[in-house]
Amino acid sequence: MLKAVEIVCPENLQAFANISLTRNTVADKIYDLSADLDSQLERKVKSFIAFSVAIDESMDITDVAQLAIFIHGADGTLTVTEELVPITDTTAAADIFTPLVSVLDRLAVDWSCAVSLTTDGATSMIGRKAGVVTKFREKVQTANGGWDFWTFHCILHQEALCCKALKMDNVMKVVVQTVNFLQSRGLNHRQFDSLLREKDHNYGLPYHTEVRWLSRGAVLRHFFDLREEIEQFMAVQGKRVLEFQSTEWMQDLAFIVDVTEHLNNLNKMLQGRNKLMQYYDSV
Repeated sequence: MLKAVEIVCPENLQAFANISLTRNTVADKIYDLSADLDSQLERKVKSFIAFSVAIDESMDITDVAQLAIFIHGADGTLTVTEELVPITDTTAAADIFTPLVSVLDRLAVDWSCAVSLTTDGATSMIGRKAGVVTKFREKVQTANGGWDFWTFHCILHQEALCCKALKMDNVMKVVVQTVNFLQSRGLNHRQFDSLLREKDHNYGLPYHTEVRWLSRGAVLRHFFDLREEIEQFMAVQGKRVLEFQSTEWMQDLAFIVDVTEHLNNLNKMLQGRNKLMQYYDSV
């Protein structure tokens, strides 16, 4: 149609270009793209002389459990391919192992070429009797005649656990209570923002949430940078933070600000594609 319009009535070309495709046409195009990606992946897998698998189970924005399967294959150069499949809404070992094997079988992998499996270290993953790691190792060693098979705890999850282990509750308790007082009440929030604008600060305090542990570094950095304004505002509100007068507490605050900032930067360096060979250097 667009080719014809270019000749017959070119002035109406944009109107025709804006016509939406039918839902069936869109669905067909998506299916064709998916099938093409699968065929490309199958061709790559056939060239692997060795491959490792990393898996991570999480929830998507629609509250559906998703299993991310990352295949790292070696064929002379390091080729990294990724496959994402949905699993059921439970996280038992069988619910993870079955779709994992199904995806790899669909790609026609040579099980004897599997050399390692990386997980997040959850109990359902590493259980000695029925964990995913145990079942996966048994399947691979059946295919390769009992050769060594390695398992690893994901470096990203280890780094996250290290950060969560650095609690320093004497600092975090005061910071969280103060931030909640400033942010959770509308009047306090508006008045504090007004104070910051008067002092030409172009940012405020973010919320802290334990679920997203990386928020800790951002909250602490802003809290430290705005410590004078926070101390002034809390005193006016009759909620004086006595810890601001303690040199030892301020040193602890400065220390945890620096440490969490380093951990946040490290976490960002470890994320992204094609960084497998840089992980060790980053740490």
